[in-house]
Amino acid sequence: MINTTFNRRSFLRVSALAGGGFMLGLYPKAAAALAQGGRRAETALLPSDFISIASNGIVSITSRNPETGQHSLNMLAMLIADELDVDWKNVKIIRPDADNKYGVQFTGGSTATPNNWEPMRQIGAAGRQMLIAAAANTWGVAAAECATASGRVIHQASNRSASYGELAAKAATMPVPDFKSLKLKDPKDYKIIGTTTNDVENKDIVTGKPIFGIDVSVPGMLYAVFQKTPVMGGKAISANLDAIKAMKGVKAAFIVEGKPQPSNFPNYLNDDSGLESGVAIVATSWWAAQSAREKLEVKWDEGKWATLNSVDIAKKADELSKQPAARTLRKDGDAEAVFKRGDVKVIESSYVFPFIAHAPLEPQNCTAHYKNGKLEIWSTSQTPQIGKTIVSRLMGMPESDITIHMIRGGGGFGRRLYNEYMCEAAWISKTVGAPVKLLWSREDDMQHDYYRSGGFQYLKAAVDNSGKIAAWQNHFVGYGEGDTFTHSGQVDGNEFPSRFVPNYLMQATMMPLGLKTGALRAPRSNVYSWVYQSFIDELAHAAGKDPVQFRLELLSNAPPAGTQGVMNAQRMIDVVKLVAEKSGWGKRTLPKGTAMGIGFHYSHRGYFAEVAEVTVNANKKIKVNKVWVAGDIGSHIINVGASENLTQGAIVDGMSEMLQEISLKNGRVVQSNYHQHPLVKMSQTPPIEIHWIKSNNPPTGLGEPALPPILPAIANAVFTATGERIRTMPMTKQGFSFA
Repeated sequence: MINTTFNRRSFLRVSALAGGGFMLGLYPKAAAALAQGGRRAETALLPSDFISIASNGIVSITSRNPETGQHSLNMLAMLIADELDVDWKNVKIIRPDADNKYGVQFTGGSTATPNNWEPMRQIGAAGRQMLIAAAANTWGVAAAECATASGRVIHQASNRSASYGELAAKAATMPVPDFKSLKLKDPKDYKIIGTTTNDVENKDIVTGKPIFGIDVSVPGMLYAVFQKTPVMGGKAISANLDAIKAMKGVKAAFIVEGKPQPSNFPNYLNDDSGLESGVAIVATSWWAAQSAREKLEVKWDEGKWATLNSVDIAKKADELSKQPAARTLRKDGDAEAVFKRGDVKVIESSYVFPFIAHAPLEPQNCTAHYKNGKLEIWSTSQTPQIGKTIVSRLMGMPESDITIHMIRGGGGFGRRLYNEYMCEAAWISKTVGAPVKLLWSREDDMQHDYYRSGGFQYLKAAVDNSGKIAAWQNHFVGYGEGDTFTHSGQVDGNEFPSRFVPNYLMQATMMPLGLKTGALRAPRSNVYSWVYQSFIDELAHAAGKDPVQFRLELLSNAPPAGTQGVMNAQRMIDVVKLVAEKSGWGKRTLPKGTAMGIGFHYSHRGYFAEVAEVTVNANKKIKVNKVWVAGDIGSHIINVGASENLTQGAIVDGMSEMLQEISLKNGRVVQSNYHQHPLVKMSQTPPIEIHWIKSNNPPTGLGEPALPPILPAIANAVFTATGERIRTMPMTKQGFSFA
């Protein structure tokens, strides 16, 4: 490291790289303080933490977010590289450890694009300006006379140029510009944003390189399995530990007393993930540990939830639906008065949806090494910084003594937001005094999830003589304690069609629940879209109107600006019209048993409308012939190929959710593997045609919002084709399945 002089406000650091290049950076004194006190504010981000340039011109860019298959590694680097003005072929992407200097390192909620669109471009623009300043200083010319292209600074008047590699050392001594003063590129000059870049790890994935959490190996590592309480809140009383310890390869076996969560409905951003009670087995191989587990005999105190059954829950919900609701979440006008009018048609329906598991292809896993008061962790967490905080509380050690290496996850969909597997691995490693890889089995993963919450919605609406919705009432029966909904199981009084119907009543009643719930891709929207868009379709048919036209008329009832909440009605109208046009809605004669259905939804700042064409045979086998998608996620699609991939994945994921269910018997999860919680097969996936509206709005994320509309689009098409409305999920309960 080469240190240069510093003044009272700041000091410079220049770090040598292989090949003679240098890091770019100006390090304010405030940086150290920010690093000590939680996550750094975005204003403290420094180019030197994200950009390094070697003498040969290769630019290493640190992509700060965890990667679970959503293409964030590429996307964040693309933003920096375009503003830095380097060719993509000369970019090397670096995955960092969890560190507050990178700001918030988080994957979830389709936040990567909106949270990074400006900060990452500013990082690139700041680096570019420092390189220009270095060249101008060297040549004795004004910085304003210099330009950049493909990793070079150019002074056209004197016909001089220099590569970034040549300028990097001097650039590191230039002041970091105030981000607010930066002039970012005109979009017409983008060279990388708006193109397709292949995932930087594609080759490693298809050639089987060990890059996932499940592949981690460290010297002296042992392998662990953890038999957790089968009923939430239960406790291990005793086990045949001596017999287990005597088995081949077993190094340790012990009961973990557990540290239960403070609440049945934790907020993963604030509460400890907890350490459930169970039995840990540590061996020289995972197979040895798992084989020993098969011989494990545990006596459990299963606690108060051991009598919980899905059948009883459904009966209780039906009883509660007939009673006055416990809470009113929103009331506009007088829906009850409208229902009593003689000039309206009243329609009532109930929709039932189950708990479902995240079921990523890679089960939860974590490698931990506790040694001499320090802890090193290799994790696929979507929230590694939060995980560090949780582990520090559990272990009673400062976060500064914990290092977390971010490893690629084989799918997340929200499951890896929660860090209990990190807690378990750390606890087991400290107990046995050795590095340990904890690997959950598929059954562990399926039966110890933070499940997408189930629920029951009882709907009633009135359509007037003009075919408009005059009143809407919804009694949601879900889960919670007091006024607190189960995590990611809440219902919002502002959810569409709230504010678009003059007489609107949204009520809720909650039941206690002995099951952990959490965010699953497009939380809540992934099922509420099916409920609301299916019921809207019912109303359209009751009104004798075309389903697309009915929706457009409903959207045209947008309340005055400033009162309609977060959804922009015109943006939704535009995607509905586009998907209708591209699908040829109403313009094609379809054979008997074949029909089209539509659904739309606003979630995670994205506007999506989707049309599905399906054919249903006499055995209720559904073939989805084609899906059309229209989306508005703002002014720019950063990585075109990735956007198509994410959208296609969302459609397939949503189709799978129509088949899935997690149920309870005596407090235990019944389903254990994919044979009971299936995924759509490749042969069942339809062609998917995607269209974008590039609106004049900041770009937003894409992990979530394309998923919700596919469920109602298919369900509504099935109704048109068969006359039977799917009101219960999984749809197999009504005899439907994919062909």
